[in-house]
Amino acid sequence: MRIAVDAMGGDNAPEQIVAGAIAAAACCEDLDLVLVGQEDKIRAVCTMPDNVEIVAASQVIENDDKPLLALRRKRDSSLAVALQMLKDGQADAVVSAGNTGALMAGASLLVGRIPGVTKPALAPILPTQDGQGVVAVDIGATMDPRPENLYQFAVMGNLYAQTIFGLDRPRVGLLNVGVEPEKGNELAKQTYKLLSESPLNFVGNVEARDIMQGVCDVLVCDGFVGNVLLKSMEGVALTLFAEIKHAIIAGGVKAKLGAVLLKDTLKGLKSKLDYAEYGGSPLLGINGVCIKCHGSADAVTVKNAILKQACLLVKNKTIEGMAKTLEV
Repeated sequence: MRIAVDAMGGDNAPEQIVAGAIAAAACCEDLDLVLVGQEDKIRAVCTMPDNVEIVAASQVIENDDKPLLALRRKRDSSLAVALQMLKDGQADAVVSAGNTGALMAGASLLVGRIPGVTKPALAPILPTQDGQGVVAVDIGATMDPRPENLYQFAVMGNLYAQTIFGLDRPRVGLLNVGVEPEKGNELAKQTYKLLSESPLNFVGNVEARDIMQGVCDVLVCDGFVGNVLLKSMEGVALTLFAEIKHAIIAGGVKAKLGAVLLKDTLKGLKSKLDYAEYGGSPLLGINGVCIKCHGSADAVTVKNAILKQACLLVKNKTIEGMAKTLEV
């Protein structure tokens, strides 16, 4: 298995990206990693183990670059070179924490979509109380989908959940403002009809307040709503831990002693709510494994994106399964 990593993408590149890739390589002897980027900067981070190589790329697509323009002008960028490797069969997957728009545009243009898929979808795993998580699809790739697009998202999310969670029949829910079938806008109503008539294990509409209770394994929504949901959950988690820390500091000696006793419990809670534990978001609908990590991804995030997502999707031939299921 050969995975290409965009070593120059993300806020913490190349140090954290390279460190995460090296950590992943150390965990799997059958894994060959390719760090794509500016060789001198990559080698300055650490010594490369035997199952890690470097492919030089002289340019970097920055976060504020316009995606299509950057792809045209920076053809020797780390992201473009990594995606071209996937297209040419020189890599089985691509992992990047770089410019999201450039990754989506580059994946669509260079790698191509699965036949029959008209819109791509980003599908991160959101935290749930049971510790498993829920695949949310889409959280920002397609802002104005049609009902048939959301149906395809559900099918792809279902196969992804089977791979990641090991479930035979994942529960598929549709994000809505109420659980009744007639609730929501026209997009939600038409999508509900398609999903209810499908062979999927559709459990109906799901309200946002119930998501973290684990009421479904796959949550279907449009990219606009999904992105708002994701960032709201991240904001709540950050605020929660900031408030806990503030309360401990302001609470004096007793609060600090209590915090020491609850240290392991609080770490466990943080781990359950931390997106880094899940790695990144696969870009579903692309005819190849593309994993998008958070722009602020650290070494742990990158390691998990490689081992817990890219490797599993390649090993289980999940993309091939999606292509066969969605075959027209």
